[in-house]
Amino acid sequence: MRVMSLILACIIGPAIVNAQDIAIPGQPEQVLSADGAVLRGLDKVAGTSRDIRLMSGESDMIGHLQVTMSDCRYPEDNPMGEAYAWIEVQDTRANAQLFAGWMIASSPALSALDHARYDLWVLSCITS
Repeated sequence: MRVMSLILACIIGPAIVNAQDIAIPGQPEQVLSADGAVLRGLDKVAGTSRDIRLMSGESDMIGHLQVTMSDCRYPEDNPMGEAYAWIEVQDTRANAQLFAGWMIASSPALSALDHARYDLWVLSCITS
């Protein structure tokens, strides 16, 4: 059994190292801060969604949730590309913070609001 584990480590190990080397970028991507962001809010019970335009520091409501957007960043060479925004979500009924962090447009599940009724995700930055 120990020999089999050693053989598998020799076979699989180099493949893992090579996969990690590919994932590491050569140079860091330059990003810029935008004036605001476009978010989409979904009411899962009612089956309705709406787009929310927030400038930096502004807030809006989705049901009883207060959503505040502090910063939206995007790649310098691709303004319509990957967007990520710093979002804070407060439950006004319970006076509790439900979410605070970066939401990424292309990977909304990576850092998501965990709420039974509402979903929220970033669509893009507002660059002009």
